Amino acid sequence: MKRIFGIAIIASLMACHPSEEKTAAKNDTQKDSLTVSNKIAIKDQKKANIFSEYVILKNALVKADQKLSQKAAVDLQKSLANFEGCEPTAEVAGKIAASSNLTDQRKSFTTLSADLIALMKSAEIEKGTIYVQHCPMANKGDGGDWLSTEKEIRNPYYGDEMLECGNVTEELKAK
Repeated sequence: MKRIFGIAIIASLMACHPSEEKTAAKNDTQKDSLTVSNKIAIKDQKKANIFSEYVILKNALVKADQKLSQKAAVDLQKSLANFEGCEPTAEVAGKIAASSNLTDQRKSFTTLSADLIALMKSAEIEKGTIYVQHCPMANKGDGGDWLSTEKEIRNPYYGDEMLECGNVTEELKAK
């Protein structure tokens, strides 16, 4: 039993830490793909604004910039408060805005992301692809999801510590 548990732990760690050869080749590809922007167009302008502000928050968490995270969360909170039915989600964004602790911001980001994934699944995407991504290591192994405009993984739960930990679980595409 201990042997099986040990193998499972090693397998999950290897999934989040690619080998040097794979990383070197992937970095060249990432540089090229990051220069090509995946423009997202959402029919409902309020949802489009919410998504745009969410991406700014997500990117701030990837960079581990708690001040930028706070500012982005304030903007997102206002947009969510003005969208009927998103008032509870606005409160979660408010928690991120009120916290200067990056760990607390990331914990609240889990709930925020779950709500916004549901919202974006109901959005009418006119152009581009929104990627639903998942990190199995986030939240002490409970996992965490987030939305991204790019297929490449940029983990908001760990930033530079495990930047590429995660995978794409779903693609929300234009119809």
